[in-house]
Amino acid sequence: MSLLNVFDITASGMSAQSMRLNTTASNIANADSVSSSVGETYRARHPVFAAAMQKAAAGQNNDSSVGVQVLGVVESDKPLNIEYMPEHPMADKDGFIYKPNVNVIEEMTNMISASRSYQTNVQLAESAKNMLTKTLALGQR
Repeated sequence: MSLLNVFDITASGMSAQSMRLNTTASNIANADSVSSSVGETYRARHPVFAAAMQKAAAGQNNDSSVGVQVLGVVESDKPLNIEYMPEHPMADKDGFIYKPNVNVIEEMTNMISASRSYQTNVQLAESAKNMLTKTLALGQR
């Protein structure tokens, strides 16, 4: 694998972690929303990742690089939080309100993990850039 492929790999990793940060932020932002029906209630969302193999361009050797591919975003199937609050303005005819199935502690943990993974990819790209710069400097001596 070429050292140049590292930039493609880290870019895909940063893109995936950025998607993860965005969905986590959306989950946290909607954690306290209230609805009067199951169908209208926000559900936690999570991105689904997969390894993406990319063949080297024609004419080059058969090296391949592995990156991260975002397959999509899925909604959590955990049960919603249902509370009996007949005095609430959003309560249904039976007095229940429906809250999202978002666990803020889990989401904060996801946010920290995604942020650190993003930072790791940035540091890896920086290290590869430094190695390439030093390699080029060898020819100047």
